[in-house]
Amino acid sequence: MSPIQTATCGCGIDVHAHVVPAEFPAYIGDRLPAHWPSTAPAQDCHRHVMIDGKVYRTISDRCWDTGKRVADMGAMGLARQVISPMPELLSYWFGAADAQQLLRFLNDQIAAMVDESAGSLIGLGAVPLQDMDMALAELEHIVRTLGFAGVEVGSNVNGVPIGHPRFDPFFEACVDLGAAVFVHAVRPTGMDRLVGPPQLQQALAYPSDVGLAAASVITSNLMVRRPNLRIAFSHGGGTLGLLLPRLERATQVFPAVRDSLALSPTEQARRLFFDTLVFDAATLRHLTGLFGDGQLMIGTDYPFHFHDATPVDRIRAAGFGNEAADRLLHTNARRFLALPDGA
Repeated sequence: MSPIQTATCGCGIDVHAHVVPAEFPAYIGDRLPAHWPSTAPAQDCHRHVMIDGKVYRTISDRCWDTGKRVADMGAMGLARQVISPMPELLSYWFGAADAQQLLRFLNDQIAAMVDESAGSLIGLGAVPLQDMDMALAELEHIVRTLGFAGVEVGSNVNGVPIGHPRFDPFFEACVDLGAAVFVHAVRPTGMDRLVGPPQLQQALAYPSDVGLAAASVITSNLMVRRPNLRIAFSHGGGTLGLLLPRLERATQVFPAVRDSLALSPTEQARRLFFDTLVFDAATLRHLTGLFGDGQLMIGTDYPFHFHDATPVDRIRAAGFGNEAADRLLHTNARRFLALPDGA
């Protein structure tokens, strides 16, 4: 079967796609937070996302138009798409009550799109992780009330990596609720080391922060403490693929590193999930060799400009056998999302 024929079969499940509403709600409170988002008209079918009085990003109506999104999925070879908020909207830098107000609106917007999609879309919500009690309450709302498959979280929460033990109660609740966790880069470290235009944040800084976030999950032994946690990392795990051999070597050289790890770094890494958003067949083959072909899933970053428009073709072109390709295209995502048979 040719790549074009494969793509039109509509077999893929994309775990990495984002939502931005056409408009944001008015703030309900005494003092408008400085970072409260809004939108403003742009060119046809586009709007500007305004943050701090500046254009943060110009987005197309595919960010909120369910019909156009679902129509695009066919050409991309997708049967299902998992939608989550644009990471800048996670709002960890807000006061917790303000963040909860905004995130509840976003979660409800995602729920409405899922309902409109006739089964094509799957929701991941967001929670105010800067306040554990509020985060746990919103997590229960998105799973039990909205019926979402899980939650999107940032690679760090105001500079604290997601693997830090302070987030253990959240991950324990995710296991108890059966919620999948998708980790996306947000406000990454190293921005002061970039030379060039702001878009280098997405190209260079995001993968760096995701790699450090995944490493923090390993060095904190999170998957040893929570073996039933289903957690995935965007952008192919970022730099983790290059950090992992160094971390393995460190366990042989530094007794303190060896003694701090309950299982080898590689063994822990192979319990994590990753998306395929690396834009390169050789890199994709390397990651499947490192993490196993049972741990990678389609990720596109749709509908932003910097997305993979041909994810199924890209996987087929990488030369995997049919069984391995099927795992990357949909089987692994079904396991990550805990989709029931037939769903």
